[in-house]
Amino acid sequence: MTMLARLSPDVRQYLLITGNYWAFTLTDGALRMLVVLHFHQLGYSPLQVAMLFLFYEIFGVVTNLVGGWLGAHVGLNRTMNIGLALQVVALSMLLVPTAWLLVPWVMAAQALSGIAKDLNKMSAKSSIKLLVPNDQQGALYRWVAALTGSKNALKGVGCFLGGALLTAVGFAPAIAIMVVGLALVWLLSLALLKRDLGKAKAKPKFRDIFSKSRAINQLSAARMFLFGARDVWFVVALPVFLAASLGWDHWQVGGFLAAWVIGYGVVQSLAPYVTGRRGGKVPDGRSALGWASVLAVVPAAMAILLLQGQSPQLVLIAGLTVFGVLFAINSSLHSYLIVSYAAEDGVSLDVGFYYMANAMGRLLGTVLSGWVFQRFGLAACLLVSAGLVATAALASVTLPRHDREGVVPP
Repeated sequence: MTMLARLSPDVRQYLLITGNYWAFTLTDGALRMLVVLHFHQLGYSPLQVAMLFLFYEIFGVVTNLVGGWLGAHVGLNRTMNIGLALQVVALSMLLVPTAWLLVPWVMAAQALSGIAKDLNKMSAKSSIKLLVPNDQQGALYRWVAALTGSKNALKGVGCFLGGALLTAVGFAPAIAIMVVGLALVWLLSLALLKRDLGKAKAKPKFRDIFSKSRAINQLSAARMFLFGARDVWFVVALPVFLAASLGWDHWQVGGFLAAWVIGYGVVQSLAPYVTGRRGGKVPDGRSALGWASVLAVVPAAMAILLLQGQSPQLVLIAGLTVFGVLFAINSSLHSYLIVSYAAEDGVSLDVGFYYMANAMGRLLGTVLSGWVFQRFGLAACLLVSAGLVATAALASVTLPRHDREGVVPP
């Protein structure tokens, strides 16, 4: 506590925001794995499992649009705390008897969880813009990369935790453990998070939820296709393939996905050093185009190898390792660029619009993951992934470049 007291107020707020984000992400990753594996075990088809997450993604789209406007009006502390509270409610809805866990009920719980997740994410990412001076772009990139990378590492731990808890204690006890833990985090956040964080000086009108910035619109489009490319194989197709076709146990599926997401998070945190930080550079639109172009090759190559009859385990483990590294760098670049491009007053509006596109990409990928896998198999999911990454690269072609002073123009 003495060490914390010596830190600057901005650093203490950053640590608190990061802690909130970590705790939420742990439950989010675990919940996703619990629902996929539990309902697959109950006999649901891949497309039916994907449909359980439909409202999660749809409400994520709406939440990011409205949440950015709400954060500018009432403050990011309130939107973050509302997100934590809603996740507690969403988890509690799944504590009903198994006979009540019908598709509409689970979809409603997932809808609340989607609202909660995107309120929490939008609040955390927007807050960083306000805690770093505008002329310190290198520091902003490092802080965003650290927040995003550590969050995704914790999401990987959540995937493993979900699979392990399902094996060890069952569905309902696992949910109960998460409810208690997250409720405690929410109470601490209510007491400690700065009250006026992120309120806009000029209150935006509701029509301002749609971005007027060409750069943010282009980056948002690239983000949508990038995350669609990940979720088209990650959400349903891969865990069901590992369990049904390769015969992996729940803890093995959870452990593999956890290792992938943890590694992905670690690479995100290190992205500033991979993309030129040691030379004093920060990324721009040219960087986003280049890294997306390289990434598009990987799922295409994996699909070709699977169609040629190569060992699925070898192709998936090796290929997804390479995909994870490249995807993490792409994601970290995007996360920095949106915070850099965003206007300081009412930052949550721009960040909210961007993460609305992120949620649309997840929605696209989730639906395609169940449908394409059920109709055509995992190789087809990977081919679709390659096409979506290529589209993300095309959307990045005219993103702003640095000027001579190394500053990205607004």
